[in-house]
Amino acid sequence: MTVMMAHSSIRRRSISRHSISRWSGAFGVCAMIAIVRPAHADPRAVIELFTSQGCSSCPPADKIIGELAKDPSVIALSMPIDYWDYLGWKDTLADARFSARQKAYSQVRGDREVYTPQVVVNGSVHVIGSDRDGIENAIDATRKDEGVMSVPVTMTQAGKEINVSVAAAGKGPAAMHGEVWICSISKAVPISIGRGENSGRQVTYHNVVRNLLKVGDWNGKAGSWTVPLENISRDGIDGAAVFVQDGSRDKPGPMLGAAYTPLH
Repeated sequence: MTVMMAHSSIRRRSISRHSISRWSGAFGVCAMIAIVRPAHADPRAVIELFTSQGCSSCPPADKIIGELAKDPSVIALSMPIDYWDYLGWKDTLADARFSARQKAYSQVRGDREVYTPQVVVNGSVHVIGSDRDGIENAIDATRKDEGVMSVPVTMTQAGKEINVSVAAAGKGPAAMHGEVWICSISKAVPISIGRGENSGRQVTYHNVVRNLLKVGDWNGKAGSWTVPLENISRDGIDGAAVFVQDGSRDKPGPMLGAAYTPLH
C-alpha cells in the first residue's frame, strides 16, 4: 500500500479495492422503554468521521465530532476504520466495512483521498477531520447542491420498533431516489489505548456507529418502514440515525435527508 502525505500531520493511505460487505442486523435485543420520541427535523448535514485509535492525528478530530454531536442541526457519526491496526494497536471499535465505505466515497469522487482523520460531509465533500472551519465551509458548500438534505425524514421509537418516514421529493431533481439506511449509535465510548501511536491516552469516541442496516429503497414518493429494534441493537447502543442517500452502498452519493433519535 502506498502512503500519500498531502498534509504532514495526516496519514493518507490507499486501500486495496474491495466491495463493501453486506451489513448484518443479527444482534441481541436491548431493553427499551415503550415510549415514542420524535427525531429532530430537517438537519443541515450528515458528517461522517473516519478515524482510528492507532492514528496520532485523530484525537483532535474525535473531539470535534463530540462538539458537533451536541448540535441538533447536525448528525455527526464516527466510523472507525481498521487499516492502521498493524501499527501496534488493534482498534477496538473498527470495522472493515467502514474502511470499504470510505474507499467507495473516494472511488465515486475519482480521487485517492483515503486518510485519517477524514470527514465526509453530506456524502460528497471530504475535509481533514481536525479542521472545524473546513467542516463548516463544506456544509455550506454542499447545501448549495440541488437536492442535498432537502427531503424531510422522521424517525420515532415505539416500544420495540423504530418507525421511519420519508416525505415525497419537493424541490430538487425530478427523478430523485435513494437508499434508506439506519445506524445504531453509542453516544460516548471511552477507550484506554495501550500501544501504538496513542499509547497511554484515553480517548472518548462520540456517536460511534455500531451497526448499519439498509431499510429500503426510496423512489421519490412518500414512504415508511418499520424496523424491529432487535435488528440494530446491541450492548451500549443509546441512539439511532437514519439517512436517505443517493446512489448505492458501493457507490454512495449525496445525502438527501436524515434524522436522529435517542434510544432508551
